Amino acid sequence: MTKYFITGISTDVGKTIISAILVEALRADYWKPIQAGELDYCDTEKVKSLVSNLKSKFHSNSYALNMAMSPHAAADIDELQIELDKIIEPKTDNDLIIEGAGGLLVPINNTQTVLDIIKPDYKIIVVSRHYLGSINHTLLTIKLLQEKGFDVAVIFSGNEHKTTEDIIKKMTNVRVIGRINEEDKFDKEVIKKYADLFINKLI
Repeated sequence: MTKYFITGISTDVGKTIISAILVEALRADYWKPIQAGELDYCDTEKVKSLVSNLKSKFHSNSYALNMAMSPHAAADIDELQIELDKIIEPKTDNDLIIEGAGGLLVPINNTQTVLDIIKPDYKIIVVSRHYLGSINHTLLTIKLLQEKGFDVAVIFSGNEHKTTEDIIKKMTNVRVIGRINEEDKFDKEVIKKYADLFINKLI
């Protein structure tokens, strides 16, 4: 059993789509510990709607917050405080895809961040999307994870930007699983296409 934690260099970089691809590729379970906002169609439901296999199970959030904002602030609006010991990993014998909220240093309370959710045995996949400043954000994210001793890989999101991808690879020596291009839509067929493309780099 392998546990993959999916984090991004920012918000809206493609973590949920990539989570769906990895769930499909590995026929893995899916868990998002903290959902902030969009509770009527949360990321768990989005991933479930994109996956074709019948083996994967979709586990409940530890925290489901009403507002789409940083978890610490969304929790404050909901008049509660996120406690790390209440974020309990689901029990499964299957591979597990864990999707983070935003980036690594997004606060979950006054003293802890998303990074504190990550356990030593998790493999980390960083989602890097091309935009002005993304090289800096990607290098900072990978450097922090490497300093903590994590096994880190990258998936690029968006159409190819060779100079950006090349410098990230050169400066981090990180393993690149692949890239998801801009697509007209992401449906089960597209997710399956990328799952088949990535599978040999995951096992």
